[in-house]
Amino acid sequence: MLTASTPGTSHAATSFADECAAAAARLSGVARTTPLEPNARLTEAVGAQVWLKREDLQIGRSYKVRGAYNLISQLGTSERQAGVVCASAGNHAQGVAYACRTLGVRGRVHVPRTTPRQKRDRIAALGGLAVDLIVDGDTYDDAAAAAADHAARTGATMVPAFDDRRTAAGQGTVGLEILNQLGRPPDVVVVPVGGGGLLAGVASLLRQRHPEVRVVGVEPAGAAGMTAALRAGEPVVLPELDSFVDGAAVRRVGDVSLPMVRDSGAELLTVAEGRVCTEMLDLYQVDGIIAEPAGALASAALGDDLAVEPGSTVVCLLSGGNNDVSRYAEVVERSLVHRGLKHYFLVEFPQEPGALRRFLDEVLGPDDDIVLFEYIKRDNRETGPALVGIELSSREGYEPLWARMKASPLKIQLVAPGTAAYRFLV
Repeated sequence: MLTASTPGTSHAATSFADECAAAAARLSGVARTTPLEPNARLTEAVGAQVWLKREDLQIGRSYKVRGAYNLISQLGTSERQAGVVCASAGNHAQGVAYACRTLGVRGRVHVPRTTPRQKRDRIAALGGLAVDLIVDGDTYDDAAAAAADHAARTGATMVPAFDDRRTAAGQGTVGLEILNQLGRPPDVVVVPVGGGGLLAGVASLLRQRHPEVRVVGVEPAGAAGMTAALRAGEPVVLPELDSFVDGAAVRRVGDVSLPMVRDSGAELLTVAEGRVCTEMLDLYQVDGIIAEPAGALASAALGDDLAVEPGSTVVCLLSGGNNDVSRYAEVVERSLVHRGLKHYFLVEFPQEPGALRRFLDEVLGPDDDIVLFEYIKRDNRETGPALVGIELSSREGYEPLWARMKASPLKIQLVAPGTAAYRFLV
């Protein structure tokens, strides 16, 4: 786990809580005061009193409207006439769209092709005729480059998803609400991290108001840009990016958000995407909450990744609920693989009668289930390699299964998650 340094006492730092308070006044009657709800499942699991800050119930189903509206509402007359432009993985665009429509400002939003259809539809619905939606590029950073080019050519104001102090102050109002609703400072606040705007806002606010509160930022393991930046001392470009947690898949964190996070004293940790998927399913099946991957990041960290004191008060920010139902098949798949319940193998079968039957009888256990069987090629008359997916009833069943495979005369190779073969075949 990474821990940021102790903050200085600059005038800008000491005034940030006032900026958040001013943002809260602007957002009054615009953004919702979202519920702070106790969660029995997580409370029982970790032995602490766990609360969820339900920003999935915010306008646009995400906290992003807070920062977007706070920034756009402060623009002057000439800036509003020139319009605004933003780049987003989906949620920030919804906040910008809503702010533009509410304030009567012309807007343009760029999203990458990885943005789920559900989010694109919501952007169009919230923005109406006030916003043009442009879909281009494979990542958020591609969309950001296109948005910056548009701003340079037209004079439109960029509305950053995270890299602006006004955006961070808007996001910091989440922290103000937590303090007001709880009636006291919590012991721990856990915040999802993409570009760092939410963490910068909440952690900076709490550092000034209640420095005793432990603030923990959580990144997806495949997109840990803030962790890399803190280690390097400056924003760095991630050479590889897993875009599954699309709301937090940022290749480079912000020049503004990084020093704010660093100076806030917040801790940083990463969580595997498969663990996030398991938490998404638990939120849905146990708690009845539809969370997007980034929305489940904070609560996914509790337990093995983040230890908390028994009896302490822990608040997890559930940052968004814009999940496309078509993604649940992949969510289930990643969760099963992460929990050790699903494995893939390349099995070279002899092309003779009874070969598959012997595999079933001699290799598979009584509770093992073949969920995928696909020949890779059939041009060899003697053998036929097949991709075989096997689902287990418990993760303890893997070692006996692998032992039977090694004892078998068949040539069997594990297709391990994260390898090139896995990404190509599965």
